[in-house]
Amino acid sequence: MSRRGRVTVGVLVGVFLLFTVLGWGIDAYTDYLWFDEVEQTGVYTGVLLTRLLLFAAIGLAMALILAANLYLAYRLRPLLRPHSAEQATLERYRMVVQPRLGTWIAVISVVIGFFAGLSAQGRWKEWTLFQNSQTFGVRDPQFNVDVGFYVFDYPLLRYVLGVAFTAVVLSVIGALAVHYIFGGVRLQGVGDRMTSAARAHLTTLVAIFVLLKAVAYILDRRALLLEQHVSPGLYGAGYTDVNALLPAKEILAYISIVVAIAIVVFSNAVMRNLVWPGVSLALLAISAVAIGGIYPLAVQNFQVKPSLADKEKPYIERSIAATRDAFALSATDVRPYAASTTVPPANLADNPSAQAVRLIDPQLVSQAYTQQQQVRGFYDFGPKLDVDRYTVTDKSQDYIIGVREINDQALTEQQQNWLNRHTVFTHGYGMVAAPANRIVCGGLPYFVSGFLGDDQQPGCASDSEQIKVEQPRIYFGEQSTEYAIVGQTDDAKKVEFDRPQSADKNAEERYTYQGEGGVPIGSFFRRLVFAIKNTESNFLLSDAVNDSSRLMYVRDPRSRVEKVAPFLTIDGDPYPAVVDGRIKWILDGYTTSATYPYAQRINLQEETQDELTNRGTFALARDNINYMRNAVKATVDAYDGTVTLYEFDDKDPILKAWNQAFGGKLITPKAETPKALQEHFRYPADMFKVQRNLLARFHVTDPATYFSGQDFWQVPNAPDNPDQAVKQPPYYLNVQLPGQAGTRFQLTSAVTPNGRDNLAALISGSYVDGEPKLEVLELPNQTAIQGPVQVHQRMTNNATVRSELTLLSNSNQSQVLYGNLISLPVGDGMLYVEPVYVKSGQQDAVPLLQRVLMSYGDGGTYVVLADNLEAGLKQLVAQGKNQPPPTTTTPGNTGTPPSGTPPALTGQLAQAAAALDKAIADVKAAQKSGDFAKYGQALQALDTAMTNFQNAQKSANTPASPPAGTSAPPSTPASAPPASAPAPTPSGG
Repeated sequence: MSRRGRVTVGVLVGVFLLFTVLGWGIDAYTDYLWFDEVEQTGVYTGVLLTRLLLFAAIGLAMALILAANLYLAYRLRPLLRPHSAEQATLERYRMVVQPRLGTWIAVISVVIGFFAGLSAQGRWKEWTLFQNSQTFGVRDPQFNVDVGFYVFDYPLLRYVLGVAFTAVVLSVIGALAVHYIFGGVRLQGVGDRMTSAARAHLTTLVAIFVLLKAVAYILDRRALLLEQHVSPGLYGAGYTDVNALLPAKEILAYISIVVAIAIVVFSNAVMRNLVWPGVSLALLAISAVAIGGIYPLAVQNFQVKPSLADKEKPYIERSIAATRDAFALSATDVRPYAASTTVPPANLADNPSAQAVRLIDPQLVSQAYTQQQQVRGFYDFGPKLDVDRYTVTDKSQDYIIGVREINDQALTEQQQNWLNRHTVFTHGYGMVAAPANRIVCGGLPYFVSGFLGDDQQPGCASDSEQIKVEQPRIYFGEQSTEYAIVGQTDDAKKVEFDRPQSADKNAEERYTYQGEGGVPIGSFFRRLVFAIKNTESNFLLSDAVNDSSRLMYVRDPRSRVEKVAPFLTIDGDPYPAVVDGRIKWILDGYTTSATYPYAQRINLQEETQDELTNRGTFALARDNINYMRNAVKATVDAYDGTVTLYEFDDKDPILKAWNQAFGGKLITPKAETPKALQEHFRYPADMFKVQRNLLARFHVTDPATYFSGQDFWQVPNAPDNPDQAVKQPPYYLNVQLPGQAGTRFQLTSAVTPNGRDNLAALISGSYVDGEPKLEVLELPNQTAIQGPVQVHQRMTNNATVRSELTLLSNSNQSQVLYGNLISLPVGDGMLYVEPVYVKSGQQDAVPLLQRVLMSYGDGGTYVVLADNLEAGLKQLVAQGKNQPPPTTTTPGNTGTPPSGTPPALTGQLAQAAAALDKAIADVKAAQKSGDFAKYGQALQALDTAMTNFQNAQKSANTPASPPAGTSAPPSTPASAPPASAPAPTPSGG
């Protein structure tokens, strides 16, 4: 290359490096300024130093190991090489490499070390937890080792072992290449193909690799407790693993050590060739296949499979216990709830819980908030509002709340210039709230706070602010996507749009930020830095940026908490609350792990997805985890952006480790959480979804019942659109459920039997004395109480209701929308409430709550479409008084009491009935004996007998009525008849 060419390349490389390093430097500096703003520079420096340390340590270690082996291979080269065509060909390469050998080795080692360091710096979380490991106080059931080893130590040990394997493999490849180039290894010519020095070097590296394999076998024994091995579909070591794989891996570890010694000894001291080392490696491979593969497979096929349930019973029990512990399910309070009352009780309308049912759907009412309380077109409340509770005039109730933020996308074209977007429209104003079950003015919420003026329509809003906010301005919110520049040198020069004047809506009030939020950018240097970072010259040229200016960036609450606590998984639904007169965003932070032994592994995104995901909420990352705790309650002040992390689970070892890693002051102790803030804590939605989905299976604690899978539940689909196959979201209620001492603000969800639509249980999550409490109201097996999808269909198909809904949808081409269907246990029965919204065909029309669809009992007998909740409850009571109680109808019973003895069964039907009776008796006997294999066979025989009976019944054209006295076993499969009224078709679960 010519001198000019070399200069050109040098300049281009220099420019590239300059801008790359400049970009990294600016990002690092602005990040530091942001952390300094929130007073958490310890997090920034701690993470940065840890990353740099790992980058340097692993990168340097990899580079030195590789360089040492390359240099050693060169030093062990033979001084004299036999003449051959091969060596003559290699001479040209030696002439290129040898004069600059040090440079070649340095370049190769540095490049590989650089990439190894890049990989290592991403492991800063594993290293930090390893350094600050804690004990769980729980030991795994196989090795009796504290769970802390798996959570804190195992991930890093596995990574370090992988790095060691990589270093050895690269060293073997590099050393072999150097030996070949300089004649230590030959493919042609007379004599040995490998010199003694090259053989000693390469065989030593291979021996080290085999020794590392021995260490890997030891770690693999622990890894069996983290993998999916236990049938059916559970995690942890099963029968085959414990009795075949564990001893096999221990034997293979010893064999690996022997093989490593044999490789070194036989190749260098005894036979001095590669025959016996090769034989040793072959024996190791054969042993791995035979001992680690064929033997466990034989045990699985010939010992385990013939009696799978019996062999796996203790390991199923381990998985159930570990999963319940890892996801905080162990203390779940399960209570039976008969739901035996099917007629609306006379006191239903006076029941406090029935009166407190939430009607307003946070998802559907957002447009009404935006239209009624925005005043200006750029205000927005987001696609979904939130639910919280407040005590007003000594009465606690739940409210639908939202904050009035500025939607940058809704600004007009004239307002979209840089000055307006970043210095004028900087903040929202006010938190708007409305009681959750009060409707006024043709279907609108009754607004009680967040007013921009005093000209509210009489009767449609409160006369005065009931939830008072001393600082209503929203500088940090969910829709704050742009950076904002605030602050003026002259207090009289107010440029920020604050709110419309109450007397004249066309006039505006202006404001100058008075808080401490944001990064000061008064100096020329900082303005220059942010001008480069944002590629915006106005930081240097505009008069709006002055000596008192502050720059607010990373303004949405979720991103701020994730930046301050990068080790937390943040719940997808932040919500605002008024605490001591200030608006604060409250967020739930989770600590998670993927290495809790025997616990079920789940995908966090899949388990938390439902109808509302990405509609006002955030989808969580696709992380696979098997441990989860709601360890932190975080707050972000909406005015100054202050981030505070409050300890919520004071027993979580992972949180303790992270707090210790950052000096012990990152997390505010639980005892120092303000009482006013605690009053607004609510059971987190994403944690509840995970626990609800796991309880659908892991409420079953008996291994035999779990193995059969007959008592599993499922989360129903959205009732108004079940074909979309999206789960019904849980709902917040401020009620008292059966068995509870008083009213609680709780998150509730209905579940149905697996594969069926009738109701199986109600799951609720709430706080009792500041501690999380999960409760399950379990309905009897084979209950006739309908589930959410069935109830919605039966209510909307009611003749009277259907006609009224048709009238609502036909007026002005309106669209009928349904809110979340709420299932509430009241009066020893079930009350169902579903708000009905109507959205007219007019442009920009908002959904209005026009009716309340309600039913009691089985969901279809007592149904009303009322104007409001109070009227609906009274109408249900009236229906219960005017209509006779419905006769319980079961398959084979038309509802008419028998007038005599039923006719005897004859022919093929009689034989089928006898076979069915015998099959049920066999199931009972097998269940009592505890023989799981026999129990499974009996269940299959029962299913066959049931099918035969149904076919015989159809052939005889006879109502389904098995012989008198036939009854189902205590826990019957989905195809078995109900215990209370035996029949060939089940009525529910």
